[in-house]
Amino acid sequence: METKIAVLKGEIGEEQFIKEASKVIRNGGTVAFPTETVYGLGANALKSDSVKKIFEAKGRPQDNPLIIHVASKDIDEYVKNVPEVAKKLMDKFWPGPLTLILEKKDIVPNETSANLNTIGVRMPKSDIALKLIKESGVPIAAPSANISGRPSPTDIERCIEDLKGRVNYIIGGDKSNVGVESTIVDCTVTPPIVLRPGGVTLESLREVDSSIEIDKGLLNNSDDFKPKAPGMKYRHYAPNAKLKIIKGNRKKTIEKIREMVHNYIKAGMKVGILISEENIDMYSEGEKIVLGSYNDLSKVASNLFEALRKCNDLNVDIILAEAFTEEGLGIAIMNRLNKAAGYDIIEA
Repeated sequence: METKIAVLKGEIGEEQFIKEASKVIRNGGTVAFPTETVYGLGANALKSDSVKKIFEAKGRPQDNPLIIHVASKDIDEYVKNVPEVAKKLMDKFWPGPLTLILEKKDIVPNETSANLNTIGVRMPKSDIALKLIKESGVPIAAPSANISGRPSPTDIERCIEDLKGRVNYIIGGDKSNVGVESTIVDCTVTPPIVLRPGGVTLESLREVDSSIEIDKGLLNNSDDFKPKAPGMKYRHYAPNAKLKIIKGNRKKTIEKIREMVHNYIKAGMKVGILISEENIDMYSEGEKIVLGSYNDLSKVASNLFEALRKCNDLNVDIILAEAFTEEGLGIAIMNRLNKAAGYDIIEA
């Protein structure tokens, strides 16, 4: 398949690329495009044949539901009911990194919802994404723009790396600034439940509704259940090398990683280490990749997937990662790291 690639830099005349990409969507094709969370791989959410092309391009299991992206808060055409709490969340966080699970109408095909009677809906903040959706005239179903299981892409270069020759069009813009996918909240239940932590923290959600909880299934690493939202099943975000997370207080974590790095190198292995800015001088061996500061988790989240990709670039044999606090945005960071590691966590 020939893939057209366009990079938008905010210059005059670039609207033609949006028009071209939207025509691809309307004609049943696939387009990778930027959002503030990660890059997405989109197709017409209302056409079964179009949606199937997303699964084919990604190699994604078809029981993993998609999110539909809209350019307006007026979503009555696609969902049966918008509860009051959903309206309040939309008013506070849309456009932005928040997906709401709502009961779908029949206009949304089962291929998009993985045969569920619910669908995730999000209004992205990215100007390019919003323009593409508006110009297309249809909601765009879009998981992350990567081969299924790999770290999600946050820039166009990684989209090209994974999807050139697999999709019709790749449109690029700025690097995704959030860096992890949207928070998903199920609004079909009372109280609402967070099915995937992401760019909107639990603390922020509870400012709207203090009863919102996190689904216990987020701690479940089994494949023996039916996912209601993306990211609840299968190993995700995985680099090529095996990833292990080391968890404990700072001193013990550093000591344990040092010991493990030394032993792996002695055994002839190349080791990557995902570390905080504060600990950069604590390791004398291994390939050090700094995620960011413990005091700025938004930077850590923004850098996370690219750091996992860099481990692939370096061809490391094993990756060791420092754990981060599981509060605020740290919940989303550790959720992604845990899935990337297949829940291989070592207590220091």
